[in-house]
Amino acid sequence: MSNATQAIIFGGAGFIGTHLATCLVASQRYKRVVSVDIGQPRANVAGVEYLHHDVRQTIDSGISDGSPTDIFNLAAIHVTPGHPDGDYYYTNVLGAVNVCRFANAIGCSNIVFTSSISIYGPSEAALDEEATPAPVSAYGRSKLAAEKIHLLWQSEALDRRLTIVRPAVIYGLHERGNFTRLSRLLKRNSFVYPGRTDTIKSCGYVKDLVSSMMHMSNQHDGVSIYNFSFERRYTISEICAAFSCVAAYRKPRLTIPIWFMNLAVLPFEALHSAGLKTGINRDRVRKLWFSTNILPKRLVESGFKFSYDLESSLVEWKRESALRDFD
Repeated sequence: MSNATQAIIFGGAGFIGTHLATCLVASQRYKRVVSVDIGQPRANVAGVEYLHHDVRQTIDSGISDGSPTDIFNLAAIHVTPGHPDGDYYYTNVLGAVNVCRFANAIGCSNIVFTSSISIYGPSEAALDEEATPAPVSAYGRSKLAAEKIHLLWQSEALDRRLTIVRPAVIYGLHERGNFTRLSRLLKRNSFVYPGRTDTIKSCGYVKDLVSSMMHMSNQHDGVSIYNFSFERRYTISEICAAFSCVAAYRKPRLTIPIWFMNLAVLPFEALHSAGLKTGINRDRVRKLWFSTNILPKRLVESGFKFSYDLESSLVEWKRESALRDFD
């Protein structure tokens, strides 16, 4: 990292931001750690200063105390499907512009930006960082555009350093996302495989993700772009088996043909059109059916050592949870 004594996290109140803030405070590297977000923190981290601001609006340089600063830009609309296409561009692209303008205004020379493997699109073939981006969603396209904005910022001065991480599905305490929903379905014995059991779902534990961000931002001058996921690409059946082992859930057995699942969700789409949001639609079914097969090639080549595998991380997540098996 740089010689910064201040860290500013845009999007610091969210799932990954909360874990990142915890790590930055624990490192004792920074005299000041600031979270800038529009939402309430998933968990309040002692030692973090929480500020309310929307990155879609111009960012006041007064947020900085004037000391050398590392910026972590995590701010994004990321739930997909779930928003009109324009919302992804409005937040993810305009947010990138405003964060980079803020970095210019305060003289910051180091940014870590969280992109997404959605920039690649779904693929049965394994994709490393050399793969040509082919996003198929507004979210993926907006994230790719945001990468270009950060790269433009970096190119404007020789001393600037930019780290771009493209995370796969990330899980852990406070997630409230894909893995949390899967755990709830498994606990109720209501999960069925959508068409197949061998779909590859590259994933990674949030604490390893944060560690990788620290590791990779120390490895280079200039630009570093890397994928983040476990080196092993787990299938959906292996993920379900790991949950079942750790939490003593019954393993799912039923596989329903994809055509039937697409047919079954039509009434829920009709309800959505009538104004009742259910979160069940063909786009979400397709996400379950298609593989996301990602290789963290550059991360592994850099010498990064994962502290967890799938099962050990689920054990820790369950142990840290207070209300349910996997909070």
